[in-house]
Amino acid sequence: MALPWKPRNRIPFEVLIEGDASLVSHLLNESGGHRWQRVPPTERNGRVHTSTVTVAAFQIEQNEPGWVLREQDIKVFTTRDTGPGGQHRNTTDSCVVMRHMPTSIEAKAAARSQHQNRRLARQMLEARVAAHYRSLLEANKVQDRKAKVGSGERADKIRTYREKDDRVTDHRSGKKASLGRVIRGDLSLLW
Repeated sequence: MALPWKPRNRIPFEVLIEGDASLVSHLLNESGGHRWQRVPPTERNGRVHTSTVTVAAFQIEQNEPGWVLREQDIKVFTTRDTGPGGQHRNTTDSCVVMRHMPTSIEAKAAARSQHQNRRLARQMLEARVAAHYRSLLEANKVQDRKAKVGSGERADKIRTYREKDDRVTDHRSGKKASLGRVIRGDLSLLW
């Protein structure tokens, strides 16, 4: 279990739990807002203090889906380059441009040798397409996390823990259980 902890309000931390599939499947349902209500020992008037934590539970994929840069998806064309470099640069088609057709990402290499430019343009194209697909995957993860956590607002809660009444209420199922039993690990009362 890994537990990077930062001890201040509104600072996220992560817990990594490894276990069998039944444990993981139950923990995946814990995503959302959890509200803890208590009367601190220093409170003289008996007012209830409320703390909220939002939880996002994910199953880590061992093999993330990859992509393959296929030759039929690449359009290659040569052109003359412009700029300083003399007559050779302006009269030979040594500049290589490669375009990945599904994403319209381009890479251009304009050294003196066309063979060298093909290798360089291919490397640049692979790096740009890989970055594109990584950013799409990361955007999907961010969207999934936001959907699981919710807004974190007061009304967006899945469970309330009340010390004063020794009660836990699951707002999705409507079930109630003893707080002492839940703290000892008996979450089956709520599922």
